[in-house]
Amino acid sequence: MTIHIVLVAPKMPSNTGNIIRLCANSGAQLHLVQPLGFELDDKKLRRAGLDYHEYAHLQVHDDWSAAKQALLEADCQTITALTTKLSKPFYDYDFMAQLDTSTDNIPAVAPSVALVFGSETAGLADDIREDIGADNWLRLPMLPDSRSLNLSNSVAICLYEVWRQQGFSGDTGRSTGYETLTVYDPK
Repeated sequence: MTIHIVLVAPKMPSNTGNIIRLCANSGAQLHLVQPLGFELDDKKLRRAGLDYHEYAHLQVHDDWSAAKQALLEADCQTITALTTKLSKPFYDYDFMAQLDTSTDNIPAVAPSVALVFGSETAGLADDIREDIGADNWLRLPMLPDSRSLNLSNSVAICLYEVWRQQGFSGDTGRSTGYETLTVYDPK
């Protein structure tokens, strides 16, 4: 199981840094599609990602075509576009539906999935959405007068829902530090 996060022309280094950290902690593969609105050695990018950059699996692609080719070569069975335009609810999409349950040869791992996000300022370009196909256009629920959610928040919500549907594959429980959680009591 691999979850691929694809950011097409991201503009804000702090968002991308947060997503690098998210991918490093979840095992997701991160794909950045140029043009980027920052340099990869940007101070804000490094600060937001803390020291997780070395643990993230990151690829930079010249354009959408190169990114899509890399996803196909990585045996990515499902490519979805996160967009508010004419899309269906994200939570109605079954990411496990790609498993062939018609035989006894059900794979032990979940299918690879790609979640494709547009830039913070322009969203996902029409030609990329068209290439992915309207059946795979998804949106997060929002109030009717809302325009959009923060990119790194949207990626986190979506990544964890797909990972949940895949049974949190790879999580061994090693990172559960909540046993030592101290709750602040102002008394």
